[in-house]
Amino acid sequence: MNPALRRSSCFLASLTCLILLSACQSTESNTRENGGVDPRKAHHTKDGFKNLYVEDNDKNFFDFLEMRFLGDEEWADHASLADQVPIQAVDIARLKAKSEMQANNDADAPLVTWLGHSMFIVQHNGLTLLTDPIFSERASPLSFAGPKRYVPHAMDYNELPDIDIVVISHNHYDHLDNDSIEQLAQKSAQQVSPIQFFVPLGLKTHLIDEGVNPTDISEMDWWSKALAKNAFSSAEIQALPSQHWSARGLSDRLQTLWASWAIDFNGFTVWFAGDTGYNDKQFKQIGSALEKVDLALIPIGGYEPRWFMKKYHVNPSEAVQIHQDVKALKSIGIHWGTFPMTAEEPGEPVKALTQEKVSKGISDERFITLAIGESLLVE
Repeated sequence: MNPALRRSSCFLASLTCLILLSACQSTESNTRENGGVDPRKAHHTKDGFKNLYVEDNDKNFFDFLEMRFLGDEEWADHASLADQVPIQAVDIARLKAKSEMQANNDADAPLVTWLGHSMFIVQHNGLTLLTDPIFSERASPLSFAGPKRYVPHAMDYNELPDIDIVVISHNHYDHLDNDSIEQLAQKSAQQVSPIQFFVPLGLKTHLIDEGVNPTDISEMDWWSKALAKNAFSSAEIQALPSQHWSARGLSDRLQTLWASWAIDFNGFTVWFAGDTGYNDKQFKQIGSALEKVDLALIPIGGYEPRWFMKKYHVNPSEAVQIHQDVKALKSIGIHWGTFPMTAEEPGEPVKALTQEKVSKGISDERFITLAIGESLLVE
């Protein structure tokens, strides 16, 4: 490549990544001394929110540049290794048939479909859930730069069945995608029952700006609960802690909350971890509070280089520990195989997960991965 063009490309990549990852440095340090503050509000600050068990202010943009461009770590060429990620076309007829069964109150096992990254469809008990939808080609504020999908989409999202519930874990571009929210807002207006959106504190205005009806948005704090329902059924939604951060630009660090989510489909409980690092407190608290998690959706990718990613992104070993902490009967690995966000090869998280299960004595069927586009009945 021409040297001038190379420098221009690196500058553009750096600028994009600055916008994407500028929140790596917090302006306010954490404190664990809560005084008389409600312990369930200890994550609140005067300017926004904070993590409780890690310091948030020890990385800056220059650290990011070192990590991405100047460090010793070798970054995988994800596009050339995309065949490490199994993918198949979504069985759209099966999804729609499941929705029809639910509308007729026909009993059946929950149907779970992975659409890539952290995007899942869960259908059960008359309701259809969608997690962290991202229909775009790039996880970026720019249409021409930023992390681009290195695997194809597994379906035409115009063919989605009616969606009842959408949960958003936080506002990073690979989890809150404007085009997806706009498309879902339009879909919601065409459905018999509107989509109900559940978001962490601070994100309601963002969804309104993308066309979502304000009355269809529930903005929630950790540990709060709400009810989602359609004409046929209902589910209890609970926002729960995770260890992450938020930002979409240069001046909104930690101003909106991040969360994991529990969805209780009348006795079948799904816990969606969103995006998170590990600590030995909050996930055990979640496990104690929920008592039983039938299905956990836990990130296994996006973790290298470890010196930079550790606080906010679990590796497969920590993912297995979270599986144990929340007392999950079954877990599925998410947040891998879709966008080139971190250094590890696309298939590495699955290999490492297999090794961790063996070392910790967890059977293969207890913590699995799916092909993108694959649907699974959870028996």
